[in-house]
Order: sequence, then structure tokens, then C-alpha cells
Amino acid sequence: MKEWSYENEQWTKLPGHLKHLPLFTRHLDVFSFFIRQLWSLFLRWIFFQFYIRLKVVGNYHVVFKQYPRLLIISNHASHLDAISIAASIPTRYWRDLYIAAAKDYFFTNPVFTFFSQHCLGAIPIDRKDRKGEAISLILSLLSTLPRMWLILFPEGTRSQDGKVHDFKRGVSIFAERSQTPILFLYLDGNSALWPKGAAFAKPGKLVIHVGPVKEPAPIDEIFAEYKTWVLTINQNAFVDSDAMS
Repeated sequence: MKEWSYENEQWTKLPGHLKHLPLFTRHLDVFSFFIRQLWSLFLRWIFFQFYIRLKVVGNYHVVFKQYPRLLIISNHASHLDAISIAASIPTRYWRDLYIAAAKDYFFTNPVFTFFSQHCLGAIPIDRKDRKGEAISLILSLLSTLPRMWLILFPEGTRSQDGKVHDFKRGVSIFAERSQTPILFLYLDGNSALWPKGAAFAKPGKLVIHVGPVKEPAPIDEIFAEYKTWVLTINQNAFVDSDAMS
């Protein structure tokens, strides 16, 4: 895959899969907005109504009114995770909603790139990046945009066993350097509906629990607080509760 840099001339040399980000374009992309509205209608009124029954436990409205910028973190065990979180959030907040997505999966071909840009508002993360370019990009967005809710999966990759595994330190880096609070979510049923390795999701029920908002902290503290909260919902959510304490 061809390497590229996040730091280059805007609008001219910038890779196409970054041009949807408002830090670069500095205006509302009407085409993107229209596509995301259509996508939201499909998700909310068709896919998550008739194929997968999505239930939200908790209330986003108070959280989003109080916090103009948030890192939204969740367990990660399925390709359903990003779109189900987006579908659970009221459409009026979508203009400020972004998803940190693996560049080597979501931006590998024109179809995936189009979907990631215009349907997900995805920010490409190079998991092999050694120069900190992805970190710099996200920190620039969090520091520059007046409103931004960024979905992150702190485990770094999908869980193979459906359990919650240790968090990578990126979440704490973003939170502490930009002073952005963290909203906890927990997806219950995602692994059973679309486990890693399956071709597509099967019908069923998915529950998204909206948890507390936490101030920036080291990753060990964030993981410990997330674990304590999740265990009140699902006692079997972790591989080994005693070993991970």
C-alpha cells in the first residue's frame, strides 16, 4: 500500500480519503451530508429496525449538550460496532461525529473509501504508523474543531472471543493532550451477531449501554473504571476478572 503523509498541502496534494475532514476543507461538504442522511435513514429505519433490533440503554442528549467534545469508547468485537454506535446517536449530532478507523481495512479500495468517508466520517488510522502522524491528526482535530465526538475502540482490534481486552494507550494520549473527556459505551450482543471471521451479521438483538463520562486519565485508570462499570452490566465481559484487576 502506498504510504502518504498527513502533513501536506491542503486541497492539492491531500489524499482523497482525508478531504472529508473539516479541518482541511473548512466548509460543509453538501454531498457528504446528503449521503450520510440517506445512510442514517437506512440504518435507523430499516437495518436496525427489521434485521437487527437495536436498543439503547441511557440518554445521549444530556451528555452531548454538556460536552461539545468527547472521546466515545466502546468494546470492539464486530464490524457492527461502528455503525451501530452511529445509528444509536441522534442524526442531528452526526455532523460532529467521527470514527477512528483502520486505514488498512476501511480505506483499501474505492468502495470502502467512499463508504468510510461519506457514511462514517471516518478518520484513517495507520496501525503501522511509527511517526505519530495519526496521533497528530486527531489531536489537531480535537484542538481545532469547536464540536467533535470521536468514536474510538481502545482495544485496537476486534476481540476474537467477544471478551473485553486491555486498552491501548492511544485513548489516554488523545484525552490528556487535548483535555477531552471520555464517554463509556458497552455493546452487548455484538460478538454473537457478527463474530470475527464471519462473512456477515445474522439477525438478532443488540443493546448499547450509555455509561458515565470520565475526565482524562492514564490508560490503566481508564481501563479500571471502564471494567468496574461494565461488570455491573455483564459479569462475563472480561477474560479473567481476577487476573485483570
